[in-house]
Amino acid sequence: MSSCELCESSEELREYKVEPKEEFITICSRCASSIDEPSKDKNHWHCLNDTMWSQEPKVQVMAYRILTKLGSQDMVDMMYLEPEVLEWAKNGLEKEEVEPTRDSNGTILNEGDSVTIIKDLVVKGAGFTAKQGTTVKNIHIADSKSIEGRVNGTRIVLLSKFLKKL
Repeated sequence: MSSCELCESSEELREYKVEPKEEFITICSRCASSIDEPSKDKNHWHCLNDTMWSQEPKVQVMAYRILTKLGSQDMVDMMYLEPEVLEWAKNGLEKEEVEPTRDSNGTILNEGDSVTIIKDLVVKGAGFTAKQGTTVKNIHIADSKSIEGRVNGTRIVLLSKFLKKL
């Protein structure tokens, strides 16, 4: 192969083992740098819009795994994988027990929820205070303890312990 089997780049190619089988694909350095944590370079993985239709099972497996890790369930649902290829793809995904993000009352927060700030919060670097009672719509879960959302037109990270789900 003279190009990356995922993004078609030809820069700094290397072999990548598609666990748990003894199958290898050729990937570029950019794919290699974020293949285990694809959310580090989400924009790069738009290349999977084409790659997911590959006829090569090992490439299909990697596209399935990366799209799953990115949370692109709609694209994963579009893929058709033979049963044995699907099993291979699922076997390579790590079963991570991710602690859900909870608000101040212990309610689980999900992507796209709306929350209310329960305490005035000084926003470092932005020069304003997020006032108690401010509604933050369409939140993004950053990790188990924080969310991202827009307050006063500025995208900020808020600790979930200072929020209440609407």
